[in-house]
Amino acid sequence: MLNLIGTYECKADAKGRLMVPANLKKQLAPVASSGFVVKRAVFQPCLELYPLEEWQLLMQKVSGLNRFNRKNNDFIRRFTAGVRTIEMDTTGRLNIPKDLLVFAGIEKEIVLSSAINIVEIWDKQKYEQAIDDAANDFADLAEEVMGDANDDNGIS
Repeated sequence: MLNLIGTYECKADAKGRLMVPANLKKQLAPVASSGFVVKRAVFQPCLELYPLEEWQLLMQKVSGLNRFNRKNNDFIRRFTAGVRTIEMDTTGRLNIPKDLLVFAGIEKEIVLSSAINIVEIWDKQKYEQAIDDAANDFADLAEEVMGDANDDNGIS
């Protein structure tokens, strides 16, 4: 399983291309030849970059949903809205489609934030605002998500 590490700042050019920072590019090297999938995030105004193998694992779960259930069908449609395959060029650039840049409000300054096996692509100001907004609630969230008293594998 891919375990990406780091948060990186970069810039997008007028055509929506961004240069992947060297450290992140090195981490993505084992999966880069297969390509990537970029999509709108579900909960935040950012984009998610999936290595193709990670996307296929996720799609195995999604494809198990009953398409004759209206909620499942609506979920699938919304979850996959705007999904695109992209490749890293030989210089290490990703060309993000314009409609996805507009969705995420990305103009020039970008933050690439690793999120275990994917990379979140943020407008820098929106990223900093999201981090600031979550700062006050993070201790409570960490306790709720990771603090199960019956779990011997707790992180501390």
